[in-house]
Amino acid sequence: MSENTPNIQDISHDLFAVRKAKLDSMRAKGFDPFRANWRQTHTSKTAIESYDDSIPEGENSAEEVSVAGRVLVYRLMGKASFLKILDRDGIIQLYVSRDALPEGVYNDDFKKNLDIGDIIGARGKLFKTKTGEITVRVVEYKMLAKALRPLPEKWHGLSDSEQIYRQRYLDLIINPESRERFKLRSAIIREIREFLWERQFTEVETPVLHNIAGGAAARPFITHMNALDCDFYLRIALELYLKRMLVGGFDRVFELSRVFRNEGLDRRHNPEFTMLELYQAYSDHEGMMELIRTMILRICDKVLCKRKIARADGGEIDLDGEWRKVDYNQLVIEATQDPQWFSKSREEKLKACEKLGLELEPDAQDFEITNEVYSKLVECNLVQPTFVLHIPRELCPLAKLNRQDPKVLDVFELCINGQEIAPAYSEQNDPLIQREMFEAQVGEDIQNLDEDFLTALEYGMPPAGGMGVGIDRLIILLTGAANIRDTILFPSLRPQS
Repeated sequence: MSENTPNIQDISHDLFAVRKAKLDSMRAKGFDPFRANWRQTHTSKTAIESYDDSIPEGENSAEEVSVAGRVLVYRLMGKASFLKILDRDGIIQLYVSRDALPEGVYNDDFKKNLDIGDIIGARGKLFKTKTGEITVRVVEYKMLAKALRPLPEKWHGLSDSEQIYRQRYLDLIINPESRERFKLRSAIIREIREFLWERQFTEVETPVLHNIAGGAAARPFITHMNALDCDFYLRIALELYLKRMLVGGFDRVFELSRVFRNEGLDRRHNPEFTMLELYQAYSDHEGMMELIRTMILRICDKVLCKRKIARADGGEIDLDGEWRKVDYNQLVIEATQDPQWFSKSREEKLKACEKLGLELEPDAQDFEITNEVYSKLVECNLVQPTFVLHIPRELCPLAKLNRQDPKVLDVFELCINGQEIAPAYSEQNDPLIQREMFEAQVGEDIQNLDEDFLTALEYGMPPAGGMGVGIDRLIILLTGAANIRDTILFPSLRPQS
């Protein structure tokens, strides 16, 4: 017996054994459901849409439909039964009667072997019941996959969050809101790609394995490549290879893919997540501002058909209204209620943070103290769309310095729903300044300096605007999800013992 074979004695009410016996009985009679196939002509949606409403109640449609799906409801009524099956488009009702099927099929096969959770195929004509439900009057039925485990009960359902994330397949069967959210995720990603293609962006694929963890300040996952006998890092950002594409003459590029950061797990962070990064030559952070607003509103119009989004806490986000633009420093002053914040010493700021309930390391640098205020007291309160401008230069070594004030950068962070959705830069293309900023970032850890990227810049990179969009956070925003795990099909979880 395989280690993965369930211990029948451990299964509640021995339901696995009962269903396994039904499978054995079918096989003994010469039919194996796992070897069957089915010609599906309609989904639940297309079958219902094909029905002619002018047909009198109870009479059959002219044409047959052939549907397939998982049994969710099964009501046996003597010589006839009603079933509801779920397919990719939704639910459709079936009416199965003894007299409509070949002799013996209803009593000897259908009634004896069918369980909720089984996957079946059915063929027949459509009719409308007395309650007005469009239904298939079945003349042919076939078991396509026997479910050996029972589904969670409909009303008690799948409510434990750990089980929902660990057994997402059950969540998708039982919870229609989960199915809809992941369909929306797919539609949103498709719309993003179409939007960028229409703007003449080229989608590219860059390496997942990097010899230097660059493009962001994050702890990487490390792996070993046996063929080269050296360690590599799973990428923490897409940026540096995409900028190499700008050097190579690809003026508008994007990549939409997985990124990996070996950091915390919470309702807004997952170590493996989906990122969109794009770069447009001869643009800047202001060009990116127009692009992200237009892209999000297009998703609202074409996919969601609305511009006001309900939050999980009952609030509302108005994406059709004004998208505020405000300086980082102003927001920090508002949060601390201290107009003199930026003239204070590091020690004074540390004491002020204590009073604000913020915990920092005693050796935290000045900019780190201020950014803790921003992260803990500002960002979480930016619910309506807000472009936060001119962040301190220490926070990003890859953006251009502001000409009027070189202590800040020509960047924005778009915050909506209390979290950062999209940071964007006027990209640094001066190789000498870029080297200085990299060296200041890595300090004595000079081996982490990406010399190949700096060499690429020395060949000349056009001025450009660049932006990253956290797709999972965007899905949280647009679908009203409460947790990033609700937007990722199979989120990171501790392995079961």
